[in-house]
Amino acid sequence: MKYLIIILITVSLKSSFAQNGIIYGTVTDYQGNPLVGANIILGNTGFGASTNEKGIYQIVSIPNGTYEISVSMIGYKKLVRSDVRINDNPVKVDFKLEEMSIQSKQVVVTASKYEQQITELPVSASVINSNELSERNVSSLDYALRYAPGIMMNLDQVSIRGSSGYSRGAGTRVLVAIDGIPIYSGDTGEIIWEIIPVTEIDRVEIIKGAASSLYGSTAIGGVINVITRNISNKAFTYLRGSYGIYDKPSYSVWDWSGQRRPFNIFTLTHTNKIGRFGFTLSFSRNENSGYRQDDYFKRFLGYIKANFDFTDNSSLTFLANSMNQTRGNFVYWKDSQHVLQPRDADQGQRVISGRYMFGLIYRNKFNSALSYNLRTSYYYTGWRDETSSKDTSKAGLLRGELQVNYKSNDNLLLISGIETSFGKVRSNLFSNPKSFASGIYLQGEYKFNFPLTLTLGGRYDYSKRETLNGESSVSPKFGINYKLTSSTIIRASAGRGFRAPTLAETFTSTTAAGIKIKSNPALKAESNLSLEAGINQSFGNLFNLDLAMFQNEYYDFIEPEVDTKDGQVFFGNVTRARIQGIETGLNISLIPEVLTFHSDYTYLWARDIEKHEPLKYRPRHLLYSGLSYTISPLELGLDFRTWSKIERLDNELVDLGLVKDGDKRVAVYVLDINASYSLIDLGLPGRIIANINNALNYNYIEIIGNLSPIRNYSVSLEFTF
Repeated sequence: MKYLIIILITVSLKSSFAQNGIIYGTVTDYQGNPLVGANIILGNTGFGASTNEKGIYQIVSIPNGTYEISVSMIGYKKLVRSDVRINDNPVKVDFKLEEMSIQSKQVVVTASKYEQQITELPVSASVINSNELSERNVSSLDYALRYAPGIMMNLDQVSIRGSSGYSRGAGTRVLVAIDGIPIYSGDTGEIIWEIIPVTEIDRVEIIKGAASSLYGSTAIGGVINVITRNISNKAFTYLRGSYGIYDKPSYSVWDWSGQRRPFNIFTLTHTNKIGRFGFTLSFSRNENSGYRQDDYFKRFLGYIKANFDFTDNSSLTFLANSMNQTRGNFVYWKDSQHVLQPRDADQGQRVISGRYMFGLIYRNKFNSALSYNLRTSYYYTGWRDETSSKDTSKAGLLRGELQVNYKSNDNLLLISGIETSFGKVRSNLFSNPKSFASGIYLQGEYKFNFPLTLTLGGRYDYSKRETLNGESSVSPKFGINYKLTSSTIIRASAGRGFRAPTLAETFTSTTAAGIKIKSNPALKAESNLSLEAGINQSFGNLFNLDLAMFQNEYYDFIEPEVDTKDGQVFFGNVTRARIQGIETGLNISLIPEVLTFHSDYTYLWARDIEKHEPLKYRPRHLLYSGLSYTISPLELGLDFRTWSKIERLDNELVDLGLVKDGDKRVAVYVLDINASYSLIDLGLPGRIIANINNALNYNYIEIIGNLSPIRNYSVSLEFTF
């Protein structure tokens, strides 16, 4: 018996010493932010753990052996590591998780200027996350918007549900902002997409329909708000490099250069936090030789975000964006035999520009009921044409907004604010005008004791352009959101929007690519009535269907026109326009966390009621679909875009002989392919990404006389240290 006891003790001790394996590490996102509550499981065992507030986990007393480890967390893609060997020594394994879009869990701040779930909104909305931008190798945000449901990009001008056609470099009907700070220029009122730091985007929130009740002028068609990344508690450096080439054109007669044209991107970012102060510094260089003659560019971008937390309830954030660019000036093709070359008279032209935006955001939360935000910004734009017109412009736009939120109880939330802006322009084509605008808004949101939320609000705006009479507008809004069941949500909204003409639309007088443009001081503000009803149906995270019907009535609609008397282009008020349509969105998780599919279809019926003809640059049918396949460490993606043949474009330019063969257009079919491979299993903190854009090398246009990008290939490497 004594010997038996000794043997049992010996075996027990050996077993104890053999079961002292430990695995530990951190779980973060790709920007180094710790993920709290992530689940770590050892396959085919009962061992597991979850991360703490610092993203740290630890699993102890693991028998020696080789294991498969999986990490999962809601909102992120599941990550699996195989062949992890556990021995008597502690093993450190860190994980970086990629974001995954889940419709029912998405949180937005744009629709009502406070944080709420997307399923609580009375209007249609969609979100683009940072991983989508990275995997598509997006160098400018406008390219990513080509995949967003209900959005049509006409070259560099964005249209939500047909709100805009095309007017080169003058005005927008969609307000674009960075962290709530609008970024349209003070002279032309256009969006300079390149100034937005793509690698520092956390998500892009898209609100569809008139949003003037909170955002004022320019939000007549909707809002696109770029939310930048929070500054990480953990210091890290991010490095990304990309190189690509354009394929040969479809026809040898188009091959003006005889070579494949290259492009490249380099980005370096560093983030750190010291006590209550945190900062992000980023620099990018983007060089593209262009698939078209004189369509090259070289740009340098800088980005700074700094944040100081005075207390747990008050903070100050500083933002700075800059872009310096030299580019060619391709306006219209020469003819259908030379679609990649400009007119002879336009060759050799270039544009030099500098754009700088500075913003301050102060947030203070007095208590659980009362808080306020103060946003101020200054946006300077300067550019000069080295063309025959020798146009130059320097514009400054100063803004300020105070927003106050008051929550009286769990049911009622009041959002109010006042906003003012001053603009000044020095230019040889707009003269030297000044502008002033001011607005005050109030919105109330009431949640009943049953699952119904009612939104009611409005805004008063006043705007004035130089010596012209000032104009005022009132923009009311009404919305409801009713949760019929836990998986069925009904929404409806009605609102009025308005847009004051930009200084460029009113005062421009110049010549570009042989086209003469004249001023129109009689140009009036435009307005619209926006109506929408929608329903969202989901089955957990496996299936989501969204259906919306909308109608927009436009009054004094501003569109570029050609005066048949003198052949000059000017901006005029179309008496009445109507845009109606249906939008559907379908998301299916075919194999959970492995294979997903989405498809978004928009039907547009956009027409000039007075002239009984279609509005320009609004295709009747738009369909965007995508397929994503993930088996860690590999991820594959397919994106397909198609829209019907544009019914009407600038036919006057063709009739007057200003754009030769400008009537050439077809229905569009574009396929993009992307693949990424995580290098974590190889011990490297990064991944490699490959892209083929316009894989079918399909020839199409978005605006008259401009062939869209031909097939191109790129490879990117990104690392986080």
